[in-house]
Amino acid sequence: MADTSPASDLDIAALEGALARRVIGRRIHHYDLIGSTMDEARRLAAEGAAEGTVVIAEEQTAGRGRFDRPWVSPRGENLSFSVILTPPASLLPYMNMAATLAVARTVADCGDLMPTIKWPNDVRVGGLKISGILIETAIESEDTVFANVGIGVNVNFDPSLYAEIADISTSLYRETGQRRNRTPVLHTLLEQFDDAYAAVCAGKSLTADWSAMLDTLGRTVNLRSQHETIQGVAESVDERGNLLVRLSDGSLYTATAGEVTSQV
Repeated sequence: MADTSPASDLDIAALEGALARRVIGRRIHHYDLIGSTMDEARRLAAEGAAEGTVVIAEEQTAGRGRFDRPWVSPRGENLSFSVILTPPASLLPYMNMAATLAVARTVADCGDLMPTIKWPNDVRVGGLKISGILIETAIESEDTVFANVGIGVNVNFDPSLYAEIADISTSLYRETGQRRNRTPVLHTLLEQFDDAYAAVCAGKSLTADWSAMLDTLGRTVNLRSQHETIQGVAESVDERGNLLVRLSDGSLYTATAGEVTSQV
């Protein structure tokens, strides 16, 4: 364990003790200030860090989400962390599902909330984003060297105070009116993630559970990828989590990545 953080509500020793028999969370590196937990996770993975190692920070100076967007998270109020995993390459599509389901189940456990998932991995409450997930991988031959899963969960801050995200984001505090000790929230999340990851490694598919929570399906959407934007009806997902979009000409488009926005 590496803990360079001053006093906070995160009890790292208690978490490591509670998760000692798990893969995810038995080793936790806790920082007060860091550039990016993803960058630190990459460095630790390259140095041979054990699978399941968690890197968490009170504040990031270069935290990022998908498409390299900055992640707004005031010091000590939310959960911003990365997990180092080493699954076989064949299981990579399920890392997103495992992480997203873990977050959604944790959010549901924190109150009378009904989270949904915006494809592929934004967890939302009432249509507002409460969590985002970023996965970065390095693959050599047919084996995965590492898959770093970055997770940000809005816990105790009020997004309405930040103009750039006021209309699109929420938090556990905003939804329930209660500020929370982050230790039990993180404990639940890491246990849920470990359970989902173990299920995947044992050959269980998470696709049905994950797709059942998608609020994207059945909607007319714009799908923006790196090279183009298409419009159609988000019809379903395949076993690997790719989004199947029915275009106006009747053809079916398979999206492996991208960003969806629903038509009003």
